[in-house]
Amino acid sequence: MARIRNFYAGPAALPTEVLEEARDELLEFAGCGVSVLETSHRSKEFDQVHNDAIGLVKELIGLDDSYHVLLLQGGASMQFALVPMNFLPEGGSADYIVTGAWSQKAVKEARGIGNVRIAADSESDGVFTAIPKQDQLDLDSGAAYCHLTSNNTIFGTQWSAFPDTGGVPIVADMSSDILSYRFDPKPFGLIYAGAQKNLGPSGVTLVIVRQDMLDRCSGSLPTMLSYKTHADKNSLYNTPPSFGIYLMNKVLNWIKRNGGVDGIEKINAEKAKRLYDAIDDSDGFYRNSISAGDRSKMNVVFRLPNEDLEKQFVAEGLAVGLVGIKGHRSVGGIRVSIYNANRLDAVEEIVSFMNNFSEKKR
Repeated sequence: MARIRNFYAGPAALPTEVLEEARDELLEFAGCGVSVLETSHRSKEFDQVHNDAIGLVKELIGLDDSYHVLLLQGGASMQFALVPMNFLPEGGSADYIVTGAWSQKAVKEARGIGNVRIAADSESDGVFTAIPKQDQLDLDSGAAYCHLTSNNTIFGTQWSAFPDTGGVPIVADMSSDILSYRFDPKPFGLIYAGAQKNLGPSGVTLVIVRQDMLDRCSGSLPTMLSYKTHADKNSLYNTPPSFGIYLMNKVLNWIKRNGGVDGIEKINAEKAKRLYDAIDDSDGFYRNSISAGDRSKMNVVFRLPNEDLEKQFVAEGLAVGLVGIKGHRSVGGIRVSIYNANRLDAVEEIVSFMNNFSEKKR
């Protein structure tokens, strides 16, 4: 069957040409006579793939030599615990900015390990429709770090400008918007991101950690739970998720070929504009309640006049080849995830569907 438009929130769409390259190399890659699924993670062929991926992350983001790039497992959810285990000292505290369900989960894990201060919480009546402004943050200058979630896949909010923490290192969960826009990495002590939205398939977790943070790692952790272990061994202390890293390397190369982060950011801005224009120009048929400056460019959420129409929207969308547009089960509604691999023509197609649907159902 023909491929359809994939708007799932994650695992999400991968670039078609990346999938085609992987298909063509599945039985044999790099002239080594075996599949990348079969080769040793210690082989020179895989070593090239592994180090190329690390180098591309550094190049695309603009990281200097003070940063280590780790390719781990366990997802972002594992980092919820590993961050405080490694960096929250006994008797110290860390600031957490709560802007959605994933930052709430990060807080829950951290509280089981040490002292957590809530620097801001933007929840209102069970939902999150805004990102806190700088003057709304209660930051502690002595905090071990300040944790935030850069983009919120469920509620559709995103930081447009990161907070000034006064030199306290920012720890960021960037799972759903990493490499979708340019940002200054210098204020960040650690960034983590599950690969399955903008980087590749599920199973790989990107961790970017600054050397001064590694120098503070707890020395009493089990070996596999220490970031220092993985930095010292170039993420090869144990068998890595090699096929996921192989695909991630291809996605990173695809981003580079498409203008790098700056080129991707320009397209992402246009994609988001067209979707939000379709919502705002619908005379209230489609409704998005997020503050204008806090709207996500990755996960566009909206409601229709009633739930019956939302069910029809999802069903009729699927019938014309638009999959993954049902809102998260906890909030309902519609969610269109437009990560890097969803190109402008995919957004144009769903905007056309939205316009036609609203005309028919009014």
